[in-house]
Amino acid sequence: MTVNGVTHHVDVADDTLLLDALREAVGVTSVREGCGVGACGACTVLTGGTSVSSCLALALRYDGAEITTAEGLDENDDVVSSFVECGAAQCGYCIPGFVLMSAELLAENPRPSEQDITDHLEGNICRCGTYPEIRRAVAVAAERRSPK
Repeated sequence: MTVNGVTHHVDVADDTLLLDALREAVGVTSVREGCGVGACGACTVLTGGTSVSSCLALALRYDGAEITTAEGLDENDDVVSSFVECGAAQCGYCIPGFVLMSAELLAENPRPSEQDITDHLEGNICRCGTYPEIRRAVAVAAERRSPK
Protein backbone atom coordinates (compact mmCIF):
# COMPACT_ATOMS: atom_id res chain seq x y z
CA MET A 1 0.00 0.00 0.00
CA THR A 2 1.03 3.57 -0.54
CA VAL A 3 0.59 5.69 2.56
CA ASN A 4 1.02 9.44 2.25
CA GLY A 5 2.91 8.96 -1.00
CA VAL A 6 5.35 6.33 0.29
CA THR A 7 5.01 2.68 -0.74
CA HIS A 8 5.07 0.17 2.09
CA HIS A 9 5.25 -3.61 1.75
CA VAL A 10 3.32 -4.91 4.72
CA ASP A 11 2.73 -8.55 5.60
CA VAL A 12 -0.60 -8.97 7.35
CA ALA A 13 -2.80 -11.80 8.52
CA ASP A 14 -6.20 -12.31 6.91
CA ASP A 15 -7.90 -10.66 9.88
CA THR A 16 -5.54 -7.67 10.35
CA LEU A 17 -7.40 -4.39 10.44
CA LEU A 18 -6.22 -1.49 8.33
CA LEU A 19 -5.96 0.54 11.55
CA ASP A 20 -3.48 -1.93 13.02
CA ALA A 21 -1.46 -2.26 9.81
CA LEU A 22 -1.12 1.52 9.58
CA ARG A 23 -0.18 2.01 13.23
CA GLU A 24 1.99 -1.06 13.81
CA ALA A 25 3.59 -1.80 10.45
CA VAL A 26 3.71 1.65 8.87
CA GLY A 27 4.09 3.72 12.05
CA VAL A 28 1.28 6.20 11.42
CA THR A 29 0.13 7.54 14.78
CA SER A 30 -2.68 9.88 13.73
CA VAL A 31 -4.92 6.91 12.94
CA ARG A 32 -6.47 6.13 16.30
CA GLU A 33 -8.91 3.65 17.73
CA GLY A 34 -11.64 5.41 19.60
CA CYS A 35 -14.58 3.06 19.66
CA GLY A 36 -13.55 0.06 17.55
CA VAL A 37 -16.93 -0.09 15.82
CA GLY A 38 -16.71 2.71 13.23
CA ALA A 39 -18.90 5.10 15.18
CA CYS A 40 -16.50 7.85 16.31
CA GLY A 41 -14.28 8.77 13.33
CA ALA A 42 -10.94 8.69 15.17
CA CYS A 43 -9.65 6.00 12.82
CA THR A 44 -10.62 7.79 9.59
CA VAL A 45 -8.28 7.62 6.60
CA LEU A 46 -8.85 8.57 2.98
CA THR A 47 -8.41 6.14 0.14
CA GLY A 48 -9.03 7.49 -3.32
CA GLY A 49 -10.35 10.62 -1.61
CA THR A 50 -13.08 8.67 0.18
CA SER A 51 -13.23 8.28 3.96
CA VAL A 52 -12.78 4.82 5.44
CA SER A 53 -13.18 3.70 9.05
CA SER A 54 -9.90 1.83 9.35
CA CYS A 55 -11.04 0.07 12.54
CA LEU A 56 -13.58 -1.86 10.43
CA ALA A 57 -11.56 -2.39 7.24
CA LEU A 58 -9.42 -5.43 6.60
CA ALA A 59 -5.91 -4.45 5.54
CA LEU A 60 -5.87 -7.07 2.74
CA ARG A 61 -8.63 -5.18 0.97
CA TYR A 62 -6.27 -2.22 0.56
CA ASP A 63 -3.48 -4.10 -1.20
CA GLY A 64 -2.09 -1.61 -3.71
CA ALA A 65 -4.29 1.23 -2.43
CA GLU A 66 -3.26 4.83 -1.96
CA ILE A 67 -4.08 5.92 1.57
CA THR A 68 -3.91 9.39 3.04
CA THR A 69 -3.70 9.98 6.78
CA ALA A 70 -3.51 13.30 8.59
CA GLU A 71 0.29 13.11 8.36
CA GLY A 72 -0.12 13.17 4.58
CA LEU A 73 -1.59 16.67 4.60
CA ASP A 74 0.77 19.61 4.39
CA GLU A 75 0.82 21.82 7.48
CA ASN A 76 -0.04 24.73 5.16
CA ASP A 77 -3.13 22.92 3.86
CA ASP A 78 -6.19 25.15 4.20
CA VAL A 79 -8.01 22.64 6.38
CA VAL A 80 -5.04 22.01 8.67
CA SER A 81 -4.21 25.70 9.10
CA SER A 82 -7.85 26.67 9.68
CA PHE A 83 -8.16 24.07 12.45
CA VAL A 84 -5.12 25.60 14.15
CA GLU A 85 -6.32 29.19 13.69
CA CYS A 86 -9.85 28.46 14.90
CA GLY A 87 -8.69 26.60 18.00
CA ALA A 88 -10.53 23.51 16.84
CA ALA A 89 -8.66 21.13 19.13
CA GLN A 90 -8.52 20.66 22.85
CA CYS A 91 -7.10 17.23 23.52
CA GLY A 92 -6.57 16.62 19.79
CA TYR A 93 -7.42 12.91 19.82
CA CYS A 94 -10.27 13.22 17.31
CA ILE A 95 -8.81 15.99 15.16
CA PRO A 96 -7.01 13.86 12.52
CA GLY A 97 -10.34 12.19 11.68
CA PHE A 98 -12.16 15.51 11.58
CA VAL A 99 -9.45 17.03 9.36
CA LEU A 100 -9.68 14.17 6.87
CA MET A 101 -13.48 14.23 6.84
CA SER A 102 -13.32 18.00 6.25
CA ALA A 103 -10.86 17.54 3.39
CA GLU A 104 -13.21 14.95 1.88
CA LEU A 105 -16.18 17.30 2.20
CA LEU A 106 -14.39 20.24 0.58
CA ALA A 107 -13.20 18.06 -2.29
CA GLU A 108 -16.82 17.04 -2.92
CA ASN A 109 -18.46 20.37 -2.08
CA PRO A 110 -16.13 23.40 -2.14
CA ARG A 111 -18.83 25.75 -0.81
CA PRO A 112 -20.68 23.81 1.88
CA SER A 113 -23.45 25.38 3.92
CA GLU A 114 -23.39 25.19 7.72
CA GLN A 115 -25.82 22.29 7.48
CA ASP A 116 -23.65 20.52 4.89
CA ILE A 117 -20.69 20.77 7.27
CA THR A 118 -22.70 19.49 10.23
CA ASP A 119 -24.18 16.63 8.19
CA HIS A 120 -20.83 15.51 6.78
CA LEU A 121 -19.11 15.51 10.15
CA GLU A 122 -21.94 13.88 12.11
CA GLY A 123 -20.18 10.50 12.27
CA ASN A 124 -17.21 11.97 14.12
CA ILE A 125 -17.21 12.45 17.86
CA CYS A 126 -15.29 15.09 19.81
CA ARG A 127 -15.38 14.28 23.49
CA CYS A 128 -14.09 17.77 24.37
CA GLY A 129 -17.07 19.39 22.63
CA THR A 130 -15.22 21.71 20.24
CA TYR A 131 -17.88 21.27 17.57
CA PRO A 132 -18.46 25.03 17.02
CA GLU A 133 -14.73 25.59 16.48
CA ILE A 134 -14.48 22.56 14.20
CA ARG A 135 -17.42 23.70 12.06
CA ARG A 136 -15.94 27.21 11.92
CA ALA A 137 -12.58 25.78 10.82
CA VAL A 138 -14.23 23.94 7.93
CA ALA A 139 -16.07 27.10 6.89
CA VAL A 140 -12.83 29.11 7.02
CA ALA A 141 -11.03 26.50 4.90
CA ALA A 142 -13.87 26.59 2.38
CA GLU A 143 -13.67 30.39 2.20
CA ARG A 144 -9.93 30.20 1.57
CA ARG A 145 -10.29 27.62 -1.16
CA SER A 146 -13.06 29.39 -3.03
CA PRO A 147 -13.17 33.12 -2.26
CA LYS A 148 -16.35 34.97 -3.12
